[in-house]
Formats: sequence, C-alpha cells, structure tokens
Amino acid sequence: MYPGRIAPHLQKRGWEVYGLTLRGARVEEALRRHGCNVKTFRSRWLSLLNIWQVLSYIRRNDIHIVHCHKSSDMQIGALVVLFRPDIRLFFTDHMGVKKPKSDWYHRWVYNKTARVFSISKATYQWNRYSLPVTKKKLTQLYYGVDLEAYTAPLADQKVRQIRADLGIRPGAVAIVLPGRIDRSKGHHIWLDALRELSNKEGLPDWQGIILGGVDPQDAHSSDYFGELKRFVDNSGLDGEVIFGGFRDDLAMCLRGADIACIPSACEAFGLAVIESMASGCAVVGSASGAIPELLGEDRGLTVEPSDRSAWATALESLLRDQRKRNSLSSNGAAWVRENFSMDTHVNRLTDYYLGISGCESRE
Repeated sequence: MYPGRIAPHLQKRGWEVYGLTLRGARVEEALRRHGCNVKTFRSRWLSLLNIWQVLSYIRRNDIHIVHCHKSSDMQIGALVVLFRPDIRLFFTDHMGVKKPKSDWYHRWVYNKTARVFSISKATYQWNRYSLPVTKKKLTQLYYGVDLEAYTAPLADQKVRQIRADLGIRPGAVAIVLPGRIDRSKGHHIWLDALRELSNKEGLPDWQGIILGGVDPQDAHSSDYFGELKRFVDNSGLDGEVIFGGFRDDLAMCLRGADIACIPSACEAFGLAVIESMASGCAVVGSASGAIPELLGEDRGLTVEPSDRSAWATALESLLRDQRKRNSLSSNGAAWVRENFSMDTHVNRLTDYYLGISGCESRE
C-alpha cells in the first residue's frame, strides 16, 4: 500500500512521517514497521467525535501537512483544516473516482484541499469530471517504484533458484499474474485463456503462476479463490498452474518470470504493470483504465479484459516468438527506468508539499 511504500523514502530525505489510521489496519502495521509514530482509533466515527484528540496530536508533533489516501479520510482532513487553516491538506485518488461528487458536502470538503493527485492520465480525466476541484488544484502524479529491487544484476544461478523455489520447470516459459486474488483482477479470464492455450500444439513448455494471496477478512475473496482452484482441477491445469500465494519478495519472483499478465477489468494506475516491466517481463495487460497508457509504443500488448480467446492468442504469439518477448521486455524496462523511479516521484511530491514555485509548470 502506498503509505507504507512511500514512508521510508520520505524519511531518507529528512521528513518525519506520522500516521492516523484505524486500529489494526494493515496501513498501521506498515507504518509502524518503518518506525512511524501512529495514532489509531477503533472507527472513523470515533476519530470524528474525538477531533480534539487529533488536533492535539497534530499540535504536539508539529505537523503541517496532512495527506489523505482514501476519500472517506477527507472528512477528518477537512475538519482539521477547518480548525487549523495553516495545515496543507492533500488527497491522492488511488481508486479512480468516477461517480460525480458535486453535492454541497463534497464541495466543502474538497475546497479545503491544497492539491488533489491523480495517479494516471486516465484517473486525471475521471477526476476532472467527478471531483469538485479546480483544474489548478488537480495534478497527475504517477507512482514511483524502487528500481534497485527490480533491476539490480542477478547471477544466472540466483534466477534458477528463484524459479525452482516457485516450482517452475527448467526451461519452461513462466507466465505470471501478480496481484491479490480478487474477481476484479480477472484471474478467471486468465485461467480460461490458459486452458485454451493448453490445447494448442507446437508451443514451448510453459507454466502459469499466480503471485498473490487472499484477504482473510474478505469472504468473497476466499470464495473466489476456491472457485479458481476448482477450475484448475476440473480443467486439467493442475500441472500447469501454480498458486504461489502472497509473496513479500514479489520483486525477486518477477525476476524469475518471462511474461506477466494484468487482466484487471479497470485499473486506476496499474502498479503491477510497472513492477513487471521493471523486472524485465514482457507484459500483456487489459485495454482498459490506465493500463493502455503504460503499455503503448511497443512496450507491451493490450487485450480486451473479458476476451478469453484474445488473451490466449496474445500469449500464444509471445510463446512462439522469443524475439518479440525480448523486444517488449527491453523496451518496457528502459521506459520504466526513465519515467518511474521513486526518486522522481518523491521529488515531485515533496515539491508540492513545500509549495515550491514552478512545480506546476513541470506538468
């Protein structure tokens, strides 16, 4: 999640990072892992009812910037600015809001912001339509990734070890789907495409690997996982598909893959696309949301998200043409190195935090 990823990079630049979260939330754990001071509440309503505790926490720690990462957090953010007009309030739309928020409440809330960040060009267009903020306050700011984790040289022996640990057969083309197990991520479409692929003749040996886990607090996610397992068993894919589970070493796992697939129905950004490209995978992604802006110009292939046969055809083309795989891999990796470093992201973010003159002119 974004706060946990960005916190250590801000700390390296001398920023002190604090957190206001729900008790027991994953973001609390992530921030505490980086040594951040975190204040928690059992519910959002309690944080609103105890706004004076929040204001006291902000005053004691000399906090001047509040950055919200969920639209529901904007309630507390706007109240903070109401009582402390010197606070600069920021909001990043990580979800891609599409439903118009033009009522008086949302106009009041978003009027308190110093700036709203859209995480892609697609999200920017959605936000222009849906959020009650002026164009001057809305900025498109791509995520950054820690390139060192994805691009540091690896010995061939280390790559073989990564593949062996994942259960990939020697010489097989590894086709991965990175990301949490959720119906919106399109795992069922991908598996159906692999079933079709398994019936094609003359292909090199291949295996599919799902790199992602189930949210234990989400019953729908668990049910969906069971549905996927049954599909694999009933389709004769049990020898061709590996459920790798959640991996905290995803960057290393991707270094052992050849092709990455992102069949999500609609991504506001597509972090898995960038991570896969940085790792040197040839990427096939859905032709929806922000993914096409990341995979254009010979950097990857795009397919309609629900077209199973099109997914199978795209994968077949990459399996049969190693030169094409290598071209997409090198083009994508070079583009990510040039445009998506964490340093670039943090530099732009902190310029806005500080209100440095001229940062708007670099849009």
